[in-house]
Amino acid sequence: MTQSHPRISKAVIPAAGLGTRFLPATKATPKEMLPVVDKPAIQYVVEEAVAAGLDDVLMVTGRNKRPLEDHFDRNYELESALQKKGDAGRLAKVQESSDLATMHYVRQGDPKGLGHAVLCAAPHVGDEPFAVLLGDDLIDPRDPLLQRMVEVQEQRGGSVIALMEVAPEQIHLYGCAAVETTEDSDVVQVSGLVEKPDPADAPSNYAIIGRYVLDPHIFDILRRTEPGRGGEIQLTDALQQLAEDEKIGGPVHGVVFKGRRYDTGDRGDYLRAIVRLACEREDLGPDFRTWLRSYVAEEM
Repeated sequence: MTQSHPRISKAVIPAAGLGTRFLPATKATPKEMLPVVDKPAIQYVVEEAVAAGLDDVLMVTGRNKRPLEDHFDRNYELESALQKKGDAGRLAKVQESSDLATMHYVRQGDPKGLGHAVLCAAPHVGDEPFAVLLGDDLIDPRDPLLQRMVEVQEQRGGSVIALMEVAPEQIHLYGCAAVETTEDSDVVQVSGLVEKPDPADAPSNYAIIGRYVLDPHIFDILRRTEPGRGGEIQLTDALQQLAEDEKIGGPVHGVVFKGRRYDTGDRGDYLRAIVRLACEREDLGPDFRTWLRSYVAEEM
């Protein structure tokens, strides 16, 4: 029998990375502010958290990330100019980001890895479960992954990670989970985790993608976690300890995601994400698809 667990209300978004794969664009602009069609990538992530009922959002930032705070703040001069022009449509778009959620910010300081970034959220989160959303993974709002993860955590307790099946030759790019089936077809119990394994050593082809719902005991483990792969404090290593011993902070489950995911962490995938999302827009899609078909036909 399932039992009820505390309602989740807080989301943490690590956003302190340097974005070196997108240089020189990210020399002075945070990678999270790069536009996906006409909206910065980070706004899609905050919108996803809010859609799942998590309207208390902590962003873990670093140096040169002030534009993130500005984007989710009011811009009175711009709003006033649009209001005087009678441009209600653009005014609504500008105000949308500042009205989305209650936003908080904390600086990571030293870039010691994802685990360390999550640990920076401990004073804000306190002793309650919370979600972590990575900005490189955009999940289509028609596929409510985070809502499902919150539901599973509230029913089963512990922590929940998002998993997606990938080709065996790609598993070295991800954290990887060893899993056991449950009575729910989209839920597995995680018995082990390894960060970016060699394909021959991978326990499965279930890759961890950038969504987590975590038990607060993860903070105690992260405080004791030594730097791992890449000399960084890995969140995967801390989750491995939770998976090994349920008495610490409950079990670790995985939700197997089969929906639409847009990877903006790689330049090629970033461009493909823009094309896919633009094609599906009602205001842009018809003309853009016509041009795209013509362009492809000419190039072929």
